[in-house]
Amino acid sequence: MTSSTNPIERSFELAAAACDDLTPLVYRRLFREHPEAQAMFRSEGSEPVKGSMLSLTIEAILDFAGQRTGHFRLIECEVSSHDAYGTPRELFVAFFGVIAATLRELLGEQWSDDIDAAWHKLLGDLEAVVRQQAG
Repeated sequence: MTSSTNPIERSFELAAAACDDLTPLVYRRLFREHPEAQAMFRSEGSEPVKGSMLSLTIEAILDFAGQRTGHFRLIECEVSSHDAYGTPRELFVAFFGVIAATLRELLGEQWSDDIDAAWHKLLGDLEAVVRQQAG
């Protein structure tokens, strides 16, 4: 069923097989764990924005965890744009952890030790990238 040897990619492949759209799951968790984030989205018309934001984030994560062809640079750019929106850096970083936790919950027993270790390392590396950005 899965083809990737990269544990991060594999976690997304498994999630895609289990769920058509991660967006509502990710944002439900984000707003539950970080209620302050909900006020950053309009109440009307924000669903396409959420979907687009998650899609771009997943592309950047996959590139960061894989070939690093350039999509991961979006993370560095988005730190600055989210600073301008007033998004705290801690919340920016937390979004990646929310994605990982959502995948972990969705995958259940398919969430393996190698996937867990890869995500743990990835989240630490992403936090370091965010910290390195000028504030």
